[in-house]
Amino acid sequence: MPKKEAGPRVCSMADALEVVGEKWSLLVVREVFYGVRRFEGIAQNTGAPRDVLTARLRKLSEAGVLRRVQYSERPARSEYHLTEAGLDLAPTLLSLLQWGRRWTSDVPATPGALVHDCGEPLHTVLTCRACGRRVTGTDLSIHQIPIRPVEPR
Repeated sequence: MPKKEAGPRVCSMADALEVVGEKWSLLVVREVFYGVRRFEGIAQNTGAPRDVLTARLRKLSEAGVLRRVQYSERPARSEYHLTEAGLDLAPTLLSLLQWGRRWTSDVPATPGALVHDCGEPLHTVLTCRACGRRVTGTDLSIHQIPIRPVEPR
């Protein structure tokens, strides 16, 4: 009997990367999160080629991460707003920003700091919901267990 070849691992990370994993996609989300909502500003702040940026904005809108809002009819002009799904990427963006500051760059990633609604600068920390301890890469192991849906908070 021929050995069955294994296909790619199916997981939600692969699904997420289908939406935001292409070059420039997360930088587009970053800019909209910072309040830059028009094509020219996004292009300037990301450095993305115009044709690539057009494709990323379309894909992020079709995936429900961004919502396109027309602000002018003549000429037809639009701006982009984060949807609930886009806003849910904020902790991921902040984690990548923090990781980049620590491991990839001598230059601060952005001027200023993200501030929580309590008024304090924000720093993401992943914690275990069961025990409350901070999670690091060295204290994780993977066990094949049935995945239960996580209830939104």
